[in-house]
Amino acid sequence: MITLNLNGKDLQLDATDDMPLLWAIRDVAGYTGTKFGCGMGLCGACTIHINGEAVRSCVIPISSVVGQAVSTIDNLHSDPIGQVVQQAWLDNGVAQCGFCQGGQIMSATALLKSNPKPSEVQIEEFMAGNICRCGTYNRIKTAIQQAASHLQEAKA
Repeated sequence: MITLNLNGKDLQLDATDDMPLLWAIRDVAGYTGTKFGCGMGLCGACTIHINGEAVRSCVIPISSVVGQAVSTIDNLHSDPIGQVVQQAWLDNGVAQCGFCQGGQIMSATALLKSNPKPSEVQIEEFMAGNICRCGTYNRIKTAIQQAASHLQEAKA
């Protein structure tokens, strides 16, 4: 048994130390918003937050995150910045098939937490490696810019 702080709750999970975090989240804890894409940390579909930073959960053993705060797209509605990002996604009709969107939104939220006023180049660099098979990259960038703008307006 491993205790994992997942989406603000301490959960006892029946998992081996070397189980990839993605499978512990999906198959053991039952949070299915985080998707399996490539299994090598290259596509971004499995992006989650560990202590607020975007990471690829498919390549991280569960034992390495014990004692840390793990958050998934399933709980992003409780994050004020995540709420703004999700609304920007809806406003801009970003999702087509939707498969990559959880990872894209988690990455975008982490970006705006670390850099609330990213330039277009900074957005492109940060989001590089989050693959969208439908090619909605321009809408993703527009949604991030909109979310950043709304967050700046809220601060003013």
